Amino acid sequence: MNQTDRRDAAPSLSLVIPAYNEAARIGRTIEAALAWLDVQPYCGELIVVDDGSTDGADRIALAAIDGAARARLLRIPHGGKAAAVRAGMLAATGDQIGFCDADLATPLSYFDRLRAALAAGCDVAIGSREGVGARRLGEPVYRHLMGRVFNGIVRLAVLPGIQDTQCGFKLFTRPAAEAILARARLYRDAEVVAGPRVTAFDVELLVVARALGLRVCATPVVWTYGVGSKVHPARDTWNNVRDLFQVWWNLRRGRYR
Repeated sequence: MNQTDRRDAAPSLSLVIPAYNEAARIGRTIEAALAWLDVQPYCGELIVVDDGSTDGADRIALAAIDGAARARLLRIPHGGKAAAVRAGMLAATGDQIGFCDADLATPLSYFDRLRAALAAGCDVAIGSREGVGARRLGEPVYRHLMGRVFNGIVRLAVLPGIQDTQCGFKLFTRPAAEAILARARLYRDAEVVAGPRVTAFDVELLVVARALGLRVCATPVVWTYGVGSKVHPARDTWNNVRDLFQVWWNLRRGRYR
């Protein structure tokens, strides 16, 4: 079997990268993602979703993608990361659909581990910043404490056993992605918002997966805290708690089955 045959035989990957006002780094991110995809032993596509940027990031992304056969830019009105990820996943054509943050806080090479998890029978594989082998680099203490408190509430309320729902590094089989997105309720309707919008949409994706009986597997990753993080402690804590309550309520009422 030659290299072309091996690439065609292996499950293909759609990589979704949401971006909002990422002009300072989106060009480098796209260059790195395309270079990584080019050397993988499987077919891949890159979908960059510009979430209504106002800093010219969409123009930079379009220029960086120019000439790449398996890359495209989607432009949507600013609706937040959840809306951007959803749009990208719905547009994906690969056998497996993954997403990562525009700052590449987790190296793309960790998708190898997530793909191995899917090959072993998992329907959803998630990067985890907790557990043996996981590392958080440069994260402020207050951010780590916020995350652990929120995750503790998530585990008690809806997702026992999952130590990190919020790492922006996840991979789904295509059937799993389609089934989950068809039932997910948060941020599915177009809504234009102002400023960054960090939410707990990841929690809902995983809750729906479990409600459908899908197998969710966590894989330890190395994650680096990004300079210029758009997380706002007070506002985003409120968004996350509100989303978590809605997910809990939907789960209790059987709306995800």
